[in-house]
Amino acid sequence: MVSYKALVKDVIKKADVLLEVIDARFPEETRNSEVEREIIRLNKPFIIVINKSDLVSREKLEKTKSRLSKLAPVIFVSSKDRSGTTMLRHQILASAAMKGQDILVGTLGYPNVGKSSVINGVTGRHRASTSPVSGHTKGVQHVDAGSRIMFIDTPGVIPFDEKDEYLQGLLGIKDTTHLKDMIGVALKIIEKMLAENKTALEAFYNVTIEDESSYDVLELIGRQCNFLQKKGEVDEARTATRIINDWQNGLLLI
Repeated sequence: MVSYKALVKDVIKKADVLLEVIDARFPEETRNSEVEREIIRLNKPFIIVINKSDLVSREKLEKTKSRLSKLAPVIFVSSKDRSGTTMLRHQILASAAMKGQDILVGTLGYPNVGKSSVINGVTGRHRASTSPVSGHTKGVQHVDAGSRIMFIDTPGVIPFDEKDEYLQGLLGIKDTTHLKDMIGVALKIIEKMLAENKTALEAFYNVTIEDESSYDVLELIGRQCNFLQKKGEVDEARTATRIINDWQNGLLLI
């Protein structure tokens, strides 16, 4: 089996333009510095595509763009409503600067950041296979997007030695059926919401949060959802499952 590292290097070598697709909620965590260094080393033009931009405030998006645009052109995309896909098509043509020739575009990124969905948004039809299950794309696929653009769709790229289950839960790489510490992941989600959009967390679960810890908030949400055990104690596992599913389904906005 070809390693991810060898696969990525091959895609970078063959492509005329590279797209690094990242998650708007976790721009730094879903960047891959090793991949970026290889692209720069080979002097290949690349575009940073911030997907799932509908899940993040405009202010946060602009701060991310200001930071990352020093490295490469940045395009916001929402696969949900296909916003930004026309702009991305124009940027691909501009970055390639190849007159009358076909442009081979390599797409790289973590599992579940929505690479195949971005491709489908640009092509305007369902050409790249997608699935809510992380790791659905199993091998390299070529997708004709028209206007001289041909995509190379690849499996997700996880930084080598990546073992952080909490990050994988936050990114949706692992769902609740594959997480060993669901409560820990749910607490991480609560911590992020408290830091970045406490009001949205309160509104979504119809709770009032003052100075409670993330664990206290989990208990509060569990009681509000009536996830109680026989003795009236909060069913923490059921509550954690609800929070993680809401987060991974894009219902909690930051």
